[in-house]
Amino acid sequence: MTLRPEPDFSLDGIIHERARLAVLTYLAGSSSVRVPFTELRERLDLTAGNLSVQLRTLEQAGYVEIDKRIIGRKSMTTVSLAAQGQEALQNYIAKMEAILRSLKSQPTQL
Repeated sequence: MTLRPEPDFSLDGIIHERARLAVLTYLAGSSSVRVPFTELRERLDLTAGNLSVQLRTLEQAGYVEIDKRIIGRKSMTTVSLAAQGQEALQNYIAKMEAILRSLKSQPTQL
């Protein structure tokens, strides 16, 4: 009898939080390389404070890049998905798909 290795179902805790997952998936699906902070806030229905905290966590992990500029007299903050963030998101999705496949292959217990 050959034992199959147990699949690795550990999930990236940085990405697994709802707001951070929403930010990364929004950035990954955006047609713009740089997304304005205000667009993220409005589209994801987050407060400015909550979004700032989540972005700081993602930036510290190397998953996003934040650019702050002064244009005229207004500050403009944009966020872009870093290569490391794209890779981490792809790995997260692959693990979620593996979990779903594993659950579907399990016999239903009543």
